Amino acid sequence: MDPPTAYLKKNRVFNCLECGKCTAVCPISRFNGTYSPRRFASRGIFYGSGDIGKDNLLWSCLTCKQCSLVCPANVNYSEFMRDARVEARQMGYSGNPSHSGALHYIMEMTASPDLKQKRTGWITEDLKICKEGEMLLFVGCLPYYDDFFSKDLDFSPIDIAKDSIKILNHLGIVPVVLEDERCCGHDFYWSGDLENFMKLAELNLKEFEKAGVKTIVTACPEGALTLKKLYPEQFGAVSYSVLHLSELIAENLDKFKLNEIKSRITFQDPCRLGRYLDIYEAPRKVMSAIPGAQFQEMQRSGKKAVCCGTSAWTNCDSYSKQIQSWRLKEAKGVGADILVTACPKCQIHFRCANKNEENGKNIDIEIKDLVSLFASALE
Repeated sequence: MDPPTAYLKKNRVFNCLECGKCTAVCPISRFNGTYSPRRFASRGIFYGSGDIGKDNLLWSCLTCKQCSLVCPANVNYSEFMRDARVEARQMGYSGNPSHSGALHYIMEMTASPDLKQKRTGWITEDLKICKEGEMLLFVGCLPYYDDFFSKDLDFSPIDIAKDSIKILNHLGIVPVVLEDERCCGHDFYWSGDLENFMKLAELNLKEFEKAGVKTIVTACPEGALTLKKLYPEQFGAVSYSVLHLSELIAENLDKFKLNEIKSRITFQDPCRLGRYLDIYEAPRKVMSAIPGAQFQEMQRSGKKAVCCGTSAWTNCDSYSKQIQSWRLKEAKGVGADILVTACPKCQIHFRCANKNEENGKNIDIEIKDLVSLFASALE
């Protein structure tokens, strides 16, 4: 069996019933009538993966997994699209990465073992960390995002990491923060660049072992998914467990004293946190524990939540912007003052969309990370 046929079979693409349920829930299909998950499946079956690789729409897929959840034939569309991207890259295709590929280039630089980093310059004296220990705070790409986005989007992504340490310290935890931690490789994995994904994973695993880490906590769902599921898939059993910070907070709510935050809030379920890791209740427990906060679900929430519109920096076009505007309007429509999310990228994408002049006029809503919201309520 040739490799293209192998990945079609692995992801059950031959099972497609052409029912169209995937198209009905696909956020991209809502705004781009030429896009459909099942059409890619059909093309893969009848024309081969080479035909798919030439189509720029391959890079529009959000890998949000909504289509897979409703598919009666259990086709794994997200992994199918990822595998197609792997092959597309082998044929010399890579789509049109957002921000002119700058973020992919930064990640590629971090995959070099010769890179010498100073990643902890943002840590202030009031934050307690250590170099070796059992619990690691995986900071991920927040330092890079801080340099790249803070000026244009009027917020500092690295504050999410600072607030994470503040919360951990409040629990009496002094986390390991690594000077030479790398990007987890999530975006390389989902954009089909397995070579650089493996390089990053190997570098991180060495750092984890050297520091004696047994538990990894992170505020990034993409990092949590990658460290918890993708690394073991590629390298076998790992010596650590992984928690999203919302899980740790939810388990220890009785140890916090919180001030009131009198706001109406709603929640954006990140795709990786929800549909991939099945973490839905922890963020809601955290928000519900904040005095004065009035929580209201959006119409599409939980497993049906709409993606923030862009994935792995593979594409950011007019359809992505329409998805983001649609979601912001939905959040405002339930009367929310604050749209809370538990993924740094969700916040970046929504803030970027809200910089749009039309959205800025019509959608007056604050966008905040769950970790930062909770940290602001700490006494």
